[in-house]
Amino acid sequence: MSERIHRSAANAGRALSHVSEHTHQLLDAVEEERPVSVSAKLGRLQFHHSGKFRILQFSDIQDGPKISKDTISLIGAACDAARPDIVVFTGDQIAGYDSAYARTSRKRRWDMPKGGVKPDKGDFDHTRELVRKSIRQFVQPLVDRNVPFAVTFGNHDFQCGLDNAELNDIYREFPGCLNPPMAAAEQPGAAQSAAYSGLADQQVYACEPGTFALPVSDVDHTRNVIGLVMVDSGDYAKSGGYDTPSQRALDFLDAMPTALGAKSIVFQHIPIPQFYDVLKPVSSSTAYAIQGYRSFDAACYVLDESKTLPGSYLGEGVSCPDIDCGEFQIMKDTDGYFGLFAGHDHRNGFVGTTEGIMLGATPTCGFGSYGPVPDKRAARLFEFDIRHPYEPRTQLLEFGQIVGKPTTRKAYTFAMSHVPTNPGDAWNLLRKPGLVSTLAAGFAAAIASLGFTGKRR
Repeated sequence: MSERIHRSAANAGRALSHVSEHTHQLLDAVEEERPVSVSAKLGRLQFHHSGKFRILQFSDIQDGPKISKDTISLIGAACDAARPDIVVFTGDQIAGYDSAYARTSRKRRWDMPKGGVKPDKGDFDHTRELVRKSIRQFVQPLVDRNVPFAVTFGNHDFQCGLDNAELNDIYREFPGCLNPPMAAAEQPGAAQSAAYSGLADQQVYACEPGTFALPVSDVDHTRNVIGLVMVDSGDYAKSGGYDTPSQRALDFLDAMPTALGAKSIVFQHIPIPQFYDVLKPVSSSTAYAIQGYRSFDAACYVLDESKTLPGSYLGEGVSCPDIDCGEFQIMKDTDGYFGLFAGHDHRNGFVGTTEGIMLGATPTCGFGSYGPVPDKRAARLFEFDIRHPYEPRTQLLEFGQIVGKPTTRKAYTFAMSHVPTNPGDAWNLLRKPGLVSTLAAGFAAAIASLGFTGKRR
């Protein structure tokens, strides 16, 4: 009898195992049919029944009309690994200085195009088509996976010769783009439908190209839990260095906490001076010390471990504007913001907290410009929990972890990972201990002395 019972139990176990395996196969099949973005399926940005919400940030693709295959692989793999509700692109998607845009490109907004010859309509049509081709390549992984996305701009996008309003219009040609039309900016601070994006029930607050806000609701659509505020942080200042957001954008930041009724996270391209508050000034002889940028170049810095998360790294000076435009003060005074994340500094990947606000640097995800070694090029994932929505978990999804080895332009990628972008970066390399670093520093310093500036930020 006992033997029969054991035999029956074994048969039942095998049957249950078969059913369980079959059930998992069915569930996997159903899962494959679902959009990667839960919010896309539900028709608006919102927390899931699980209480989670995910954002994926990509910064500094910074490539020409033909995007590196490795960049595309990273974008696709990061989406598959993270299953984000939304992707945010935080500027310098377009390497506006690329030779392909030579007919229309300009170094600064107030400059004439290269060569001093005014481009004609045909020249701009040519550039517009090349930019459209570029954008199509890096948003295609999102379109294929039905992931909505939002875009702001950096200091290189406009250099192709198209202004941010024109670039905004091109992005809006692609399914899932949440950027509002510029006509919507005529009523800043007023919620408008973003149904054009494919999210039928989503709202958007518009300000100007690259500056807008997206509310994220709870599962029952009774309240906004958080806001996502995209900010055009400007490009270059006439006085030198980098510019700041427009006064219109700053006024928009000031108004959003009241309009949204919830705290927000800000995404922009250029970091703010307060990023230096999560660093620690050290002696210039300190190992791994990094010289500051412009207004901060009189000192050297390392990460302040008491203020930054484990796994953070500092690979170059924080290249913020010379002046403090008051953006951080607005975030504090309104008590309407819990974090600001930027790109711009391709070799930096850190998250710190100062005065109760998270500040984060996301490295380049692109393989068309300088940056960390290929394995460390990355996307940044944010996972929010509705129980404590202003304390997101964040981590870098690095190329080496989720893709593997790069397949294209290996020599070029190595060079752009090790050659300095200015003489100060060559000096930074000298502080890194070890034989390889010392040799690299000597090589870098020699190149820097010849006037090589690389593709600077």
